[in-house]
Amino acid sequence: PPGRRVQSSKLSPAPPRLLTEEEYRLQGEVETRRALAELRSFCQSPQFSAWSTVSRIQSPKRFADFVGGASHITPSEVSVHEREFGLESLFIDEQLFEEDDDDDDDDEDSVTDSFAG
Repeated sequence: PPGRRVQSSKLSPAPPRLLTEEEYRLQGEVETRRALAELRSFCQSPQFSAWSTVSRIQSPKRFADFVGGASHITPSEVSVHEREFGLESLFIDEQLFEEDDDDDDDDEDSVTDSFAG
């Protein structure tokens, strides 16, 4: 009966569309900005216990600066991130993988030669 076909199609929904890399990056930036604004807003509200929080954190001045509107990351943290995850690191990784591939070929040849002899 037609009713069963309709019911079975409802049980198996189409898989969700995956985000492109650009959409993923953009969504991450938007959601991070939104969450930081929400955190900053909460920290400025009367419900927030500033003294108990400040007494437990490592950098009270940095936290106070953040609540006042400063960035949540320092320029040195940005530099470290760029070195580790930026385009420069991708280039270095590519070079390492290319070298590893060459080394693997040499190892395979030497193993093959040892069996041949």
